[in-house]
Amino acid sequence: MDYVLIGIGVLFLISGILGCVLPIIPGPPLSYIGLILLHFTERYQFSSKFLIIWAVITAAVYAFDYIVPVWGTKKFGGSKRGVWGSIIGLLIGLFLFPPFGIIIGPFAGAVIGELTAGKDHGTALKSGFGSFIGFLAGTLLKLIASGMMTWYFLKELIV
Repeated sequence: MDYVLIGIGVLFLISGILGCVLPIIPGPPLSYIGLILLHFTERYQFSSKFLIIWAVITAAVYAFDYIVPVWGTKKFGGSKRGVWGSIIGLLIGLFLFPPFGIIIGPFAGAVIGELTAGKDHGTALKSGFGSFIGFLAGTLLKLIASGMMTWYFLKELIV
């Protein structure tokens, strides 16, 4: 039974890493499930503290992935309309145009929001670029979290 759990855990870890770059798949939560599956084996155990810490990290990274593009919009000079445009673009892109809508949506929403606020094209594009940078930062954060969980999984198997 342990081999089955380990095998399924590896599949979840691979899916988790892929989910970091494919917007439709929730990367870090899948990686966390991989850790949990290894924990359910008889031979390999993680402490409760370790699992709780990684559950909190997973939830935080998952939440930040939706917040960081908005932060990027603000950081690159976006107005409230640009921020709201980024949020609305994210939601529209997420549900209507997956998987690429989650990348294009916040950018387009921020640009449209800035243009409706009376900003010039350059400022609007800068705000959209900030949203895109935020998306890249969120992706990097997810990759780091899922990569670390994969490392702990493999470390536990090897040691």
